[in-house]
Amino acid sequence: MHLARAEIVSNVWKIVVREGDQVGVGDVLAVLESMKMEIPLVAQVGGHVSKVLVSLGQIVQEGDPVIEIDETASA
Repeated sequence: MHLARAEIVSNVWKIVVREGDQVGVGDVLAVLESMKMEIPLVAQVGGHVSKVLVSLGQIVQEGDPVIEIDETASA
């Protein structure tokens, strides 16, 4: 399992993926917003989204897990 984590304190502005979606390295998983800047959260590994750990509008802290990816499920 790989956890995509927030890089800075921000709001969850958009969730691009859903549980069960297949993703590849570099795919945008979610978009965070901080100080009117959009910060894309991209996949560092390929696999299937096993869990979305946040909801829209939620405030996340630096290092908080946002999306869980199951690498063993990659095609």
